[in-house]
Amino acid sequence: MKNKDRYFKALGKNQGQLNEIDLGEKIQLDENETREIIAQLLSEHKIRYDNERVCKYLIVNKKSR
Repeated sequence: MKNKDRYFKALGKNQGQLNEIDLGEKIQLDENETREIIAQLLSEHKIRYDNERVCKYLIVNKKSR
């Protein structure tokens, strides 16, 4: 899925500055598509939830898997 890859890369570059929905909008995704992509990335264990930042999701370090 091309948009999932775009979102994943943007999430890495974002460094927690924008929230997850605004980040999706920045790369021209609507809110529903952004939420679907987040759900897929969570199920693949590529990201994790983190309540400490503006953006509630962080990329999981490959070393910590």
